[in-house]
Formats: sequence, structure tokens, C-alpha cells
Amino acid sequence: MRFTKLIMLVAMLLPGLASAGQLNQANTAWVLTSTALVLFMTIPGLSLFYGGLVRSKNVLSVLMQCFVITCLVSILWLAGVYSFIFTDGGAWQKFIGGSAKMFLPGMGTGDLQGDIPETVFFMFQMTFAIITPALIVGGFAERMKFSAMIWFSGLWLILVYMPICHWIWGGGWLADLGVMDFAGGIVIHVNAGVAALVTALVIGKRKGFPTTPMPPHNMTMTMTGAGMLWVGWYGFNAGSALAADGSAGMAMLVTHIAASAASLTWMFIEWLRFGKPSVLGIVTGMVAGLGTITPASGFVGPLGALVIGVSAGVVCFYATQIVKRKLHIDDSLDVFPVHGIGGITGSLLTGVFAAAGLGGMGLADGVSIAQQVGVQGLAVAVTIIWSALFSFIIIKGLDRLVGIRVGEDEEVQGLDIISHEETGYHNL
Repeated sequence: MRFTKLIMLVAMLLPGLASAGQLNQANTAWVLTSTALVLFMTIPGLSLFYGGLVRSKNVLSVLMQCFVITCLVSILWLAGVYSFIFTDGGAWQKFIGGSAKMFLPGMGTGDLQGDIPETVFFMFQMTFAIITPALIVGGFAERMKFSAMIWFSGLWLILVYMPICHWIWGGGWLADLGVMDFAGGIVIHVNAGVAALVTALVIGKRKGFPTTPMPPHNMTMTMTGAGMLWVGWYGFNAGSALAADGSAGMAMLVTHIAASAASLTWMFIEWLRFGKPSVLGIVTGMVAGLGTITPASGFVGPLGALVIGVSAGVVCFYATQIVKRKLHIDDSLDVFPVHGIGGITGSLLTGVFAAAGLGGMGLADGVSIAQQVGVQGLAVAVTIIWSALFSFIIIKGLDRLVGIRVGEDEEVQGLDIISHEETGYHNL
């Protein structure tokens, strides 16, 4: 009897220790916090990061785009996107989920997803869906019509993000193959990076690119946004453990190591090549490191994170040089070379450094490094093809229906005035 009372007392004092099917308050608190951190990445983090990188006449347009994407995706997520990703699709489960949770009928405070409330899981995953199309904004910044941007973001979420997310995180066919994507290197970064490249190619270059200099108008704003992204990314990666445990702790640690290593690597390359390190370079290196470690964050150890971070700094730096300086593709804010190439690099290296012999958490029983890298490569290739194809179809279709690009005179005047009849700085 005394032993039973002791157990009951311990259970009351440690509410985080819950059995399967019971609410775990510690895990719930952590995922609630992570949800706020990931939303913080988009508003205000990504908004300020992108806003500072464009010219002053377009700063409000970028802030507005990130804000409206947040609102739009939230409603579409409720309307059915969540359901078709995370609900059992029956005979179609390998390819798409079901409709049972459209508009969350009957969902209450007691419904659980694992040992956290399903409402919390819904919100956490929604923040990932929000930031993905927001990243694409950097590919067409300063030249897409506001109405076209809204249509593109909504259709892209449904036709591109929804199926790929289901295939990898919703129990689809890539999940069955054993793909490893802890927090969205493939689902988010490869996916958004490819879409940004396609939209940049279809919509065309900004007037004057690449001969006319188009420097960031406010690096202070960009640095502020970058700091918010770094902090928010802890929720992005460590929150994906969906638990307040050692996996979350390791994910946070390796995220920080990779970001630091990539930042320094990018800075030193720039310093050696151009004579001076830049603020733009070190924050871009940070984002590259964060995007590259994202798929690996729950699977690798500190040594793997260090190698992945250095690799991100090198690979993504030279990718930006090739895309803009060699190929003259006007991916305005380097979404593809940073997020796309970073996501590809990190996803492939996950298959290597997840191995226990290299300090990782270990591969599945009987799976070799070569086999896992093969699965990772297949998932990356499928995502590239699907995202490129449907992004192209969406953007070309919208161009025929509503037009996607502002006029040349409107572009010169700036999207702040043309789209919103406002200016970011009244003294200019």
C-alpha cells in the first residue's frame, strides 16, 4: 500500500512521465514553445531578413507577402491540407491522406497525437507549411503581382507541398522506403528551393539584372531577421522530436554547430576571395548551415554536424556564384543555391553521418550507408521533379489567366506603391 502511494506521489510530482495514450505535459510544453519559435521564423524573422535584402521601394511588398502567406496557409491547413497529409488515406495511403479531418470536426482538448494534444501537433506542423511557400518569395521578389503571388502560394501548397509532405511525414511511399528527413530538408528546403528556381526562370530577370547593382537596402534589418531565424530554428529542428528529451537536445546542439561552422566557412571563403568579410556573407552562410543540417538534425552527432556545416558553407557559397554570376539566373534572394542546394547536400549527408560508426544515432537494421544514401537520393530526385513540374504548371497557368509580372514602369516605381499605395520610408 505504501509503495502504491509512493508511485502515485511521484506521478503527481512528475507529470511529464506519462504512459502511451496519456498526455505528457513536458512534451506538450516543449512543442507549444517550438510552435511559437517556428512561427517567429516567418513573422518576423524571414520577413525582416528578406525585407532588408530587397531595394527600399519593395520592402513593404516582401513584408506583406510573408504576412499574407501566413494567413492564407493557416486557413487552407484547416480546410483540408492537414487532413490530406496526416489522416489515413485508406487504399490511397501511399500517395495521399484522407478527408476525415477537414475543418477538424469534433476535435477537442482531449484528442492526442502520440502524447501531445492533436491541436498542438496541428499548429506545429502548420508553421512548417507556412514557412515553405514564404521561402519561395525570395525567388521572385520585386517583380510578381500581389494577386498572382496569392494564387501561386495557395495552389503550390495544395499541389506540391501537400503530397510531398504526405509521402515523407504522413506515412506515404517514401516513408515506407525509410527516407530520413527529420525536420524538412527535403519537404521544405529542396521543395521550396526548386520552386523558387522555376519561378525565377519563368518570370524572368529584374530590369537591369545583372549589370545594374541591386544591393540590399538595409543590412541592419537583414541581420536582425537572421538572428531571429537562428533562434527560431531551434524550434524548427529540436521541436521536430515532438518530445522534451535527449533527441531534442541533440538536435538543438547539432543545429547550432552546423550554423556556426557554415557561417565561418562562408566568411573565410569570402575574405580570401574578395579581401573583406561581409555581413551579408556571414548571415547567408548561417542560413545555409541551418537549412543543410535540417534533414540530419535528429540523426547525426556533433562531428557530423561540423562536417555538414563546413560542407554547407563551401557548397552553397559556390552555388550562389554559379547561379547568379555564371548562369545569370535572377533568383533574387538566393533561395535555390542556399535552401535548395543546402537541402540536397544535407539530405544526402544524412545517410552518411547518421551511421553509428560516424557518431550518428544509427541506421535501420541491415541498412548500409550506401543503401541509405540511395534512398535519400531517390527522395531528393522525386521532390525535384515533382516540385519543378507542378511549380512550372502553376506559374505558367497563372500567367495565362491573371498575368504574373508587373509592368516595366511599375517595377521601376516599386511594388510598395504599385501594390499597396504605401512606402516603407516616408523620407525617401
